[in-house]
Amino acid sequence: MSSMLAKRMGAKKVLTLINNAAYVDLVQGGEIDIAISPQQATIGSLLTHVRRGDIVNVHSLRRGAAEAIEAIAHGDTQSSKVVGRTIGEIDLPQGTTIGAVVRGKEVLIAHDDVVVESGDHVILFVIDKRRLRDVERLFQVGLTFF
Repeated sequence: MSSMLAKRMGAKKVLTLINNAAYVDLVQGGEIDIAISPQQATIGSLLTHVRRGDIVNVHSLRRGAAEAIEAIAHGDTQSSKVVGRTIGEIDLPQGTTIGAVVRGKEVLIAHDDVVVESGDHVILFVIDKRRLRDVERLFQVGLTFF
C-alpha cells in the first residue's frame, strides 16, 4: 500500500516486496513498477533445476497454472529438434507458444520465418503443464551431438 501511495505522491519508480500471495492481483497492471515476490522467485529457481534440457529460467504464471521458460537451443540440424528450423516448422506441443528468441544482444520477436540457431535462448509460454516433458524433450540434443 505504501508503494501505491508513493507513486500517487509523485515517485517516478516504485518497487515493492510482496509477502502475501493475495496481494499479487492488486499489483498486476497497477501503478507499481517493480514487484518482487520471494515465494515466486524461489519457485522459479527450484523449477529451473527440476526441468530437463538446458533450461535457464522458469517462472510460474497464473498462480502455477502456466510457466514461462527460457531454454537454450544446442546442437545442429541432425541432433536437435529446434536448431536450423524455423519457428513455424517446430512441432510445438499443444498449449505452447514461442514468444521470442534471444540471439546474443538481439531480441527477435517470434514469427514463423525466424530460424533458431545453436546457442539461441528461446522464450516459451506453456499453458498446458501436462506438456512440459514434451517441451523439455524439444531442447534435449540427440546422441549424435556428443
